[in-house]
Amino acid sequence: MTLVQIEPGSQGRPKNGPRLPGFLRKPHTNFQSVQLLKNDLRRLKLHTVCESARCPNMHECFHRGAATFMLLGNLCTRGCSFCSVPKGSPAKREFSLDAGEPASVARMAQEMGLKYVVITSVNRDDLEDGGSRHFAEAVSRLREALPKARIEVLTPDFCGNHEALARVLDAGPHVFNHNMETVGRLYKKIRPQANYRQSLDVLEFAKQHRPEVLTKSGLMAGLGETEEEVQRILDDLRAASVEVVTVGQYLQPTRRNMEVAEYVPEDRYERWKAYGLGIGFKAVFAGPFVRSSYMAEMVSEEARG
Repeated sequence: MTLVQIEPGSQGRPKNGPRLPGFLRKPHTNFQSVQLLKNDLRRLKLHTVCESARCPNMHECFHRGAATFMLLGNLCTRGCSFCSVPKGSPAKREFSLDAGEPASVARMAQEMGLKYVVITSVNRDDLEDGGSRHFAEAVSRLREALPKARIEVLTPDFCGNHEALARVLDAGPHVFNHNMETVGRLYKKIRPQANYRQSLDVLEFAKQHRPEVLTKSGLMAGLGETEEEVQRILDDLRAASVEVVTVGQYLQPTRRNMEVAEYVPEDRYERWKAYGLGIGFKAVFAGPFVRSSYMAEMVSEEARG
């Protein structure tokens, strides 16, 4: 069983922009199993990025008993234009850390009998360590509760703080994932509080600090990037020793988020996959509904041969 992390997207028609093509329409089914998992998550006061980011694959994944745990609460200190995770001020009471969250995540994963676990978090730029201690504790708790499970972490950039990154890596995840999200030219529009080179440095540091850990990153397509720009970022990721990359279609999650620039045709994903494998990635997972940790266990197995 795989915990699946889905980046922002929805099935709803955007306020403006191109009409959603038929191949990107995904029916909502399995309502009972979805509600049962939601009930279990609420019981332990846990959040999933699947819900907060309005994942288009949520019903499919929840039906399989899969969801990505989102640490550090459900409010983010950053305002990325693509993301529907709630934004908030650190002054709010909701920003207080739940000290029991790492143990609750481990308990939930154990109850679900997971063999592969993906955990992510909101950005917490208000915290001195970016929340890295909380992240590391969750990894440690998971290793204790599920010693045979593989653990994938999808981290923020921790403002480029190598000490914070090392803390998470030293806790013992098997896969380290940090999403670039988009090409360098679009960073100010898509990720105004992030930095393209800093995110590459995060990934490069992870591989240097823990060479045995599989490194991974994800991109969204349809934000206005060119095909050549995607090839350029794939080159940059390989130069930073990243081994696995995912590419999927951006879908506008709410009317408040930026509009879709283009619905990328399926053959373009095949070209990107071929290019990525040709320059040395161990695995390239690309397609309209692909998200950063979608089918994460399968992708990890492919990368490990």
